[in-house]
Amino acid sequence: MNAAQKPIIAPSILSADFGYLAEAVKTIEAGRGDWVHLDIMDGSFVPNITFGPQMVASLRKQTGLPFDVHLMINHPENFIEKFAGAGADIITIHYESTVHVHRVLTEITRLGKKAGISIVPSTSAALISDIFPFVDLVLIMTVNPGFGGQSLIECTLDKLKYLKQIKQEKGYTFLIEADGGINRDTAKMVLDAGAEVLVVGSAVFKAKNMAEEIRALRG
Repeated sequence: MNAAQKPIIAPSILSADFGYLAEAVKTIEAGRGDWVHLDIMDGSFVPNITFGPQMVASLRKQTGLPFDVHLMINHPENFIEKFAGAGADIITIHYESTVHVHRVLTEITRLGKKAGISIVPSTSAALISDIFPFVDLVLIMTVNPGFGGQSLIECTLDKLKYLKQIKQEKGYTFLIEADGGINRDTAKMVLDAGAEVLVVGSAVFKAKNMAEEIRALRG
Protein backbone atom coordinates (compact mmCIF):
# COMPACT_ATOMS: atom_id res chain seq x y z
CA MET A 1 0.00 0.00 0.00
CA ASN A 2 1.52 3.30 -1.03
CA ALA A 3 1.13 6.61 0.73
CA ALA A 4 -1.77 7.65 -1.50
CA GLN A 5 -3.86 4.61 -0.64
CA LYS A 6 -6.13 4.51 2.35
CA PRO A 7 -6.51 1.31 4.36
CA ILE A 8 -9.62 -0.82 4.02
CA ILE A 9 -11.66 -0.67 7.22
CA ALA A 10 -13.57 -3.84 8.08
CA PRO A 11 -15.70 -3.38 11.21
CA SER A 12 -16.34 -6.67 13.01
CA ILE A 13 -19.88 -7.32 14.17
CA LEU A 14 -18.42 -9.47 16.96
CA SER A 15 -18.44 -6.22 18.95
CA ALA A 16 -22.04 -5.36 18.05
CA ASP A 17 -25.17 -6.18 20.06
CA PHE A 18 -26.13 -9.62 18.77
CA GLY A 19 -29.78 -8.74 19.22
CA TYR A 20 -29.44 -6.03 16.57
CA LEU A 21 -27.03 -7.42 13.99
CA ALA A 22 -29.07 -6.23 11.00
CA GLU A 23 -28.91 -2.69 12.38
CA ALA A 24 -25.17 -3.12 13.02
CA VAL A 25 -24.56 -3.97 9.37
CA LYS A 26 -26.54 -0.92 8.27
CA THR A 27 -24.55 1.21 10.72
CA ILE A 28 -21.29 0.01 9.16
CA GLU A 29 -22.56 1.00 5.73
CA ALA A 30 -23.75 4.41 6.95
CA GLY A 31 -20.44 4.95 8.73
CA ARG A 32 -18.54 4.37 5.47
CA GLY A 33 -16.97 1.08 6.48
CA ASP A 34 -15.51 -0.77 3.49
CA TRP A 35 -16.21 -4.38 4.45
CA VAL A 36 -18.29 -6.22 7.04
CA HIS A 37 -16.12 -8.63 9.02
CA LEU A 38 -17.94 -11.71 10.30
CA ASP A 39 -16.21 -13.89 12.87
CA ILE A 40 -17.46 -17.47 12.78
CA MET A 41 -16.55 -19.35 15.97
CA ASP A 42 -17.31 -22.97 16.86
CA GLY A 43 -16.43 -23.23 20.55
CA SER A 44 -13.68 -25.71 19.64
CA PHE A 45 -11.02 -23.93 17.61
CA VAL A 46 -11.65 -20.89 19.81
CA PRO A 47 -13.36 -20.72 23.23
CA ASN A 48 -16.52 -19.01 22.02
CA ILE A 49 -19.50 -19.59 19.71
CA THR A 50 -21.02 -16.98 17.41
CA PHE A 51 -23.21 -17.91 14.43
CA GLY A 52 -23.26 -19.85 11.17
CA PRO A 53 -24.23 -19.68 7.49
CA GLN A 54 -27.91 -18.98 8.14
CA MET A 55 -27.09 -15.76 9.98
CA VAL A 56 -24.68 -14.73 7.22
CA ALA A 57 -27.43 -15.31 4.63
CA SER A 58 -29.87 -13.20 6.64
CA LEU A 59 -27.41 -10.34 7.02
CA ARG A 60 -26.51 -10.53 3.34
CA LYS A 61 -29.93 -9.02 2.60
CA GLN A 62 -29.08 -5.90 4.58
CA THR A 63 -26.16 -4.51 2.56
CA GLY A 64 -24.12 -4.73 -0.60
CA LEU A 65 -20.83 -4.31 1.25
CA PRO A 66 -18.31 -7.14 0.85
CA PHE A 67 -18.64 -9.84 3.52
CA ASP A 68 -15.25 -10.74 4.98
CA VAL A 69 -15.99 -14.11 6.59
CA HIS A 70 -13.34 -15.33 9.03
CA LEU A 71 -13.75 -19.03 9.87
CA MET A 72 -12.31 -19.66 13.32
CA ILE A 73 -13.51 -23.25 13.22
CA ASN A 74 -12.03 -26.72 13.02
CA HIS A 75 -12.46 -28.61 9.74
CA PRO A 76 -13.54 -25.58 7.69
CA GLU A 77 -13.63 -27.80 4.59
CA ASN A 78 -17.03 -29.02 5.78
CA PHE A 79 -18.55 -25.53 5.59
CA ILE A 80 -16.95 -23.71 2.67
CA GLU A 81 -19.80 -24.35 0.25
CA LYS A 82 -22.40 -23.30 2.82
CA PHE A 83 -20.72 -19.98 3.57
CA ALA A 84 -20.12 -19.33 -0.11
CA GLY A 85 -23.81 -19.93 -0.76
CA ALA A 86 -24.77 -17.69 2.16
CA GLY A 87 -23.17 -14.67 0.52
CA ALA A 88 -19.56 -14.52 1.69
CA ASP A 89 -17.25 -12.58 -0.63
CA ILE A 90 -14.01 -13.45 1.15
CA ILE A 91 -13.59 -16.68 3.10
CA THR A 92 -10.59 -16.92 5.38
CA ILE A 93 -9.55 -20.15 7.05
CA HIS A 94 -6.92 -20.79 9.70
CA TYR A 95 -3.69 -22.55 8.88
CA GLU A 96 -3.99 -24.34 12.22
CA SER A 97 -7.54 -25.61 11.62
CA THR A 98 -7.13 -28.20 8.88
CA VAL A 99 -4.48 -30.53 7.46
CA HIS A 100 -5.24 -29.91 3.79
CA VAL A 101 -4.96 -26.12 3.67
CA HIS A 102 -4.20 -25.89 -0.05
CA ARG A 103 -7.20 -28.06 -0.93
CA VAL A 104 -9.57 -25.87 1.07
CA LEU A 105 -8.18 -22.65 -0.41
CA THR A 106 -8.56 -23.93 -3.96
CA GLU A 107 -12.15 -24.94 -3.19
CA ILE A 108 -12.90 -21.39 -2.05
CA THR A 109 -11.49 -20.07 -5.31
CA ARG A 110 -13.39 -22.66 -7.34
CA LEU A 111 -16.61 -21.36 -5.80
CA GLY A 112 -15.81 -17.88 -7.07
CA LYS A 113 -14.83 -16.39 -3.71
CA LYS A 114 -11.66 -14.67 -2.52
CA ALA A 115 -9.52 -17.03 -0.44
CA GLY A 116 -7.79 -15.98 2.75
CA ILE A 117 -5.43 -17.63 5.22
CA SER A 118 -5.01 -16.64 8.86
CA ILE A 119 -2.64 -17.51 11.68
CA VAL A 120 -2.85 -17.11 15.45
CA PRO A 121 -0.16 -15.14 17.35
CA SER A 122 1.87 -18.27 18.17
CA THR A 123 2.24 -19.34 14.51
CA SER A 124 5.12 -18.07 12.39
CA ALA A 125 4.19 -16.32 9.15
CA ALA A 126 7.01 -18.19 7.41
CA LEU A 127 5.06 -21.44 7.85
CA ILE A 128 2.45 -20.30 5.33
CA SER A 129 4.86 -18.95 2.71
CA ASP A 130 4.26 -21.88 0.35
CA ILE A 131 0.60 -20.99 -0.02
CA PHE A 132 1.00 -17.27 -0.70
CA PRO A 133 0.50 -17.81 -4.46
CA PHE A 134 -2.94 -19.29 -3.78
CA VAL A 135 -4.48 -16.62 -1.55
CA ASP A 136 -6.06 -13.21 -1.99
CA LEU A 137 -5.66 -12.22 1.65
CA VAL A 138 -3.42 -13.03 4.61
CA LEU A 139 -4.91 -12.26 8.02
CA ILE A 140 -2.58 -11.83 10.98
CA MET A 141 -4.28 -12.19 14.34
CA THR A 142 -2.80 -9.53 16.58
CA VAL A 143 -4.63 -10.98 19.60
CA ASN A 144 -5.48 -14.54 20.58
CA PRO A 145 -8.77 -15.17 18.76
CA GLY A 146 -12.08 -15.83 20.44
CA PHE A 147 -13.11 -12.59 22.12
CA GLY A 148 -13.34 -8.90 21.23
CA GLY A 149 -11.88 -6.01 23.21
CA GLN A 150 -8.37 -7.44 23.74
CA SER A 151 -5.10 -5.51 23.67
CA LEU A 152 -2.84 -5.82 20.64
CA ILE A 153 0.16 -8.14 21.03
CA GLU A 154 2.94 -5.94 19.67
CA CYS A 155 5.32 -8.74 18.65
CA THR A 156 2.78 -9.78 16.00
CA LEU A 157 3.72 -6.62 14.09
CA ASP A 158 6.87 -8.42 12.95
CA LYS A 159 4.64 -10.77 10.92
CA LEU A 160 3.07 -7.81 9.14
CA LYS A 161 6.54 -6.51 8.33
CA TYR A 162 7.52 -9.93 6.97
CA LEU A 163 4.44 -10.05 4.73
CA LYS A 164 5.08 -6.53 3.46
CA GLN A 165 8.66 -7.44 2.57
CA ILE A 166 7.84 -10.73 0.85
CA LYS A 167 5.06 -9.07 -1.17
CA GLN A 168 7.56 -6.57 -2.49
CA GLU A 169 10.22 -9.21 -3.19
CA LYS A 170 7.97 -11.78 -4.86
CA GLY A 171 5.33 -9.57 -6.41
CA TYR A 172 2.44 -11.21 -4.56
CA THR A 173 -0.90 -9.44 -4.74
CA PHE A 174 -2.62 -10.67 -1.56
CA LEU A 175 -3.93 -8.08 0.86
CA ILE A 176 -2.44 -7.95 4.36
CA GLU A 177 -5.12 -7.84 7.05
CA ALA A 178 -4.69 -7.34 10.80
CA ASP A 179 -7.27 -8.19 13.45
CA GLY A 180 -7.20 -7.52 17.17
CA GLY A 181 -6.73 -4.55 19.47
CA ILE A 182 -6.81 -1.99 16.67
CA ASN A 183 -7.92 1.52 17.61
CA ARG A 184 -6.78 5.12 17.23
CA ASP A 185 -3.78 4.45 19.45
CA THR A 186 -2.54 1.37 17.60
CA ALA A 187 -3.70 1.83 14.00
CA LYS A 188 -0.67 3.81 12.83
CA MET A 189 1.90 1.27 13.96
CA VAL A 190 -0.16 -1.56 12.45
CA LEU A 191 -0.37 0.29 9.13
CA ASP A 192 3.31 1.23 9.23
CA ALA A 193 4.16 -2.44 9.77
CA GLY A 194 2.36 -3.36 6.54
CA ALA A 195 -1.35 -3.87 7.15
CA GLU A 196 -3.67 -2.85 4.32
CA VAL A 197 -6.94 -4.00 5.90
CA LEU A 198 -7.87 -3.18 9.49
CA VAL A 199 -10.44 -5.27 11.32
CA VAL A 200 -11.87 -3.10 14.06
CA GLY A 201 -14.47 -3.98 16.66
CA SER A 202 -15.02 -2.19 19.94
CA ALA A 203 -13.10 0.85 18.66
CA VAL A 204 -15.92 1.67 16.26
CA PHE A 205 -18.94 0.07 17.90
CA LYS A 206 -18.28 1.81 21.22
CA ALA A 207 -17.48 5.14 19.58
CA LYS A 208 -19.98 7.99 19.82
CA ASN A 209 -19.79 8.40 16.07
CA MET A 210 -18.73 5.40 13.97
CA ALA A 211 -18.19 7.41 10.80
CA GLU A 212 -15.88 9.82 12.61
CA GLU A 213 -13.93 6.93 14.15
CA ILE A 214 -13.51 5.23 10.78
CA ARG A 215 -12.23 8.48 9.26
CA ALA A 216 -9.69 8.76 12.08
CA LEU A 217 -8.52 5.17 11.55
CA ARG A 218 -7.98 5.80 7.84
CA GLY A 219 -5.65 8.66 8.72
